[in-house]
Order: sequence, then structure tokens, then C-alpha cells
Amino acid sequence: MRSHRIIPLALLCATIVLPWTPARAQSPPVAPVTAGAAVFKEHCSRCHDDNATRQSYGPSLAGIIGRKAATQEGFAYSDALKSSGLVWTEEAVRAWIANNTGLLPGTRMRHVGITDPGEQDTLLAYLKSLTK
Repeated sequence: MRSHRIIPLALLCATIVLPWTPARAQSPPVAPVTAGAAVFKEHCSRCHDDNATRQSYGPSLAGIIGRKAATQEGFAYSDALKSSGLVWTEEAVRAWIANNTGLLPGTRMRHVGITDPGEQDTLLAYLKSLTK
């Protein structure tokens, strides 16, 4: 008989407690460019700038999509990158950020390793938004 009392008591507690529980606010989805800016900051900004007018350790990534690799003046590119003939298409950037040393052995750039397709998508959206 005691078990019959537990169920109504539990229902009574639920009807008292649940209305006082704050509803979880759903965050609006983050725009791909905004999310890509965060990925850029985390993975790329140590060496690259997103503004072509600022000097950085590595070449600026502003206007990278469609640019031939190793063509921005003022940087000591590896022979491997200079002779690659690589053009920074979306597919090339995706392959580079996933495994640049596997794509192009002999490169000087440290391995990035962004293998998550969602992170790659947002980073590409951000890079495409940058102008020279």
C-alpha cells in the first residue's frame, strides 16, 4: 500500500517544482562568419592577420580564397609551397587546414589540424568574408 502513496506524492512535487524551474532559453544560432572568426582567432591569429594592412608573422589571410600560394610579398615561403602551383580554392584551404603537412610535405607552417567539417565550414565562411 505504501507504493501507492509514493506516485501521487511524486506527482504533487512535480506540479509544485516544475513551474518554478526556469525554462532554458535557446540561444540563437551563431552566424557562420561569426563562428569562423572565433575559429580564426583560436587557430590562425597567432601567425596570420585578417587585415591585409597589418604586418604579421605569416601572410595575411585577407583575400586568400582564389590567391595563388606563396605569392604575398615579404614572406619566406618554403620551396615546397613556392613550387606547388597551389591556388587557395575552398577545397585546397580545407585540405590544408585539415593536414597541411600531409598535403604538402616540406612546408614550414606548423600543422593546423582542423578536421571538424563544421569548423572548416565556418572558417571558410570567415575567410571568404575578408577582403584585401
